[in-house]
Amino acid sequence: MRRFISFCSLLILFLARCQKEDQPAVIPLETDEYVLHVPAGFYSPDIPADNVLTKSRIALGKRLFYDPALSADSTRSCGSCHAPHLAFSDSTAVSLGIDNRAGTRNAPTLANVAYQKKLLREGGVPTLEMQILVPIQEHNEFDFNILLVAERLQKMPEYVLMAKKAYERELDAFVITRSIAAFERTLLSGDSPYDQYAFQAKNSALSAAEKRGLELFQSERLNCSKCHGGFLFTNQDFTNNGLYEVYPDSGRIRLTGLESDRGVFKVPSLRNVAITAPYMHDGSLPTLETVIEHYQTGGKSHPNKSPLLKPFSLTAQERADLLAFLHSLTDQKFITNPEFRN
Repeated sequence: MRRFISFCSLLILFLARCQKEDQPAVIPLETDEYVLHVPAGFYSPDIPADNVLTKSRIALGKRLFYDPALSADSTRSCGSCHAPHLAFSDSTAVSLGIDNRAGTRNAPTLANVAYQKKLLREGGVPTLEMQILVPIQEHNEFDFNILLVAERLQKMPEYVLMAKKAYERELDAFVITRSIAAFERTLLSGDSPYDQYAFQAKNSALSAAEKRGLELFQSERLNCSKCHGGFLFTNQDFTNNGLYEVYPDSGRIRLTGLESDRGVFKVPSLRNVAITAPYMHDGSLPTLETVIEHYQTGGKSHPNKSPLLKPFSLTAQERADLLAFLHSLTDQKFITNPEFRN
């Protein structure tokens, strides 16, 4: 009897193993979850509860970002003024909208825009979702209306399906603004030679000249890092940098009405700065060399000019070192990433 029981037990184990081995492999269902890869030295950006990142939302946003259907005459897209190989900036002083209408300000980089707390040069827009409405309705940019954009896109079956998958609703203003914002939040740049040196413990990532330039950049003598500090290389504050004595563009005063904000603009990030020329809010300085020359003078006289701006002098070697450091902020992986391209 004991032998019979042992035999039955072995038979059961054998059959169970055979059944398990005969079962087809379970193929996991593809998930829509998206994991944002935050660079070393960065913290995770805030993501709105109503716009959690998913693959389908990002895919829809990317397609819309490059679609000229968002403009009145279907000739301009977000990507027209924010090119990936230029760190999502433009190469002209001001970008051209429909009918070749000249914009009013230089297009800033969208690198790390997920971290920006106040958007536009005067900081009048608090979220990416809201910012997307600005170029659509701006006369010199898309000169359109978000409701008309939605009406146009609703006639395109693929967009209708993508909207349903991403947000479980019809393609409307909510879907358009949130999906583009979702795509833009993935545009993280944090693998430049400087990042490899500062955050990845790769001492050889910077040359001797670049290290000397970093020391100059952080010195009290130049005061660069007082405004362009932190991992974003901007304090996200607003300042007058002495570019003009009289500003054709009045700046932040348009938002606040305060005289102390005349000629005041948001401090831009210096990440990828070597490839985002021309510079300043109006694109009036064509090269990094002319930017350094401007700050060497201490800037022009203006009642709102930052007290941090004071004249300084550089030797030829120091100037070369400072330029070398600024070039070390270029993230080649970011500007060539195929996930970001049209």
